[in-house]
Amino acid sequence: MTAPGLLALAQAMRPFGDIKILAPDHNWSGSGHVKTLERPLRIKEVKLDDGYPAWASDGAPSDCVALALLGFFDEKFDLVVSGINPMPNLGHDVTYSGTVTAAMEAIIWGVPAIAFSLGSVENGLAVSDYQPTAHVAQEIVASAMQHSLPMGTLLNVNVPMLPEDQIKGFQTTRLGLRVYRDRLDRRVDPRGRPYYWIGGETPSGIPEEGTDIGALTEGYVSITPLHLDLTAYNAIQGIGKWQLPVNNMITNQLLADNHSLLER
Repeated sequence: MTAPGLLALAQAMRPFGDIKILAPDHNWSGSGHVKTLERPLRIKEVKLDDGYPAWASDGAPSDCVALALLGFFDEKFDLVVSGINPMPNLGHDVTYSGTVTAAMEAIIWGVPAIAFSLGSVENGLAVSDYQPTAHVAQEIVASAMQHSLPMGTLLNVNVPMLPEDQIKGFQTTRLGLRVYRDRLDRRVDPRGRPYYWIGGETPSGIPEEGTDIGALTEGYVSITPLHLDLTAYNAIQGIGKWQLPVNNMITNQLLADNHSLLER
């Protein structure tokens, strides 16, 4: 809730009307699309660093969106925005990212959404100025409200970490190919029990033209429209030709026949 990117985004959104802020009370980086069902979720009223009222939850970013849209607030919402994440969310990152999956949760409930991330390095520790990204967010939100997003579509926006006058413009992109260099660290605690950290170097990516990674590398804001239909349509016809049993009854009959043969 004290993240400077959240404060910058909240301030950038205020000119658009009444806004409500419900965010996690701690970092959920890499949390993915979470739905907390086996414990209660707590919410407390807090204030941002500039004194603006907000609410903090012990749930994940996607939990916070669900709480807001399922009735914690009495209002109906026109748009959900998440961020500003201090690191980029590119390629396969979108399935890990709490920032992006918060926007995905909004789409599930029929509310358009935009996720904003900053293309910094070194775990976001070098970020000192979110204002260029906040201004980009204003521009994109204004356009999205004017033109309306297609139903079931969210925008994943990545902004290069450059002074505003050095950002070259906007590109509408597809997801690129992220390159991960994760490693497993095996350690032993003071009581002799093993434990593990998943670590490694900061991921890179292939800067192919037309992709989010390519746009960010060239100094452009990347705007990637996403939807939640993960169907691999090009595989449907081929898999449909597999000679599979019609149902479990046939499978069970084949097993019974084989068992009878063995008994003989």
